[in-house]
Amino acid sequence: MTRIELKKHALSELDVDFIRVLEDLIDALIANGTLRLTDLPPEALNKLHQRKQARQQLRDPLDLLDDNDESIL
Repeated sequence: MTRIELKKHALSELDVDFIRVLEDLIDALIANGTLRLTDLPPEALNKLHQRKQARQQLRDPLDLLDDNDESIL
């Protein structure tokens, strides 16, 4: 890798870490009542929801059923 590629890679890793910090901050602000989910734009809510689902799937790889899938009942 060139020096520029290494710097880009390092910046990407920092971005991923920073995004996680922002997610945790949003969760903390919601938990203490400073922020409500309805305060966020729909696009932001959708992205937060998608990231939480993706992290949950990584944590629970053997969870084969989608809890939100009502067609099973």
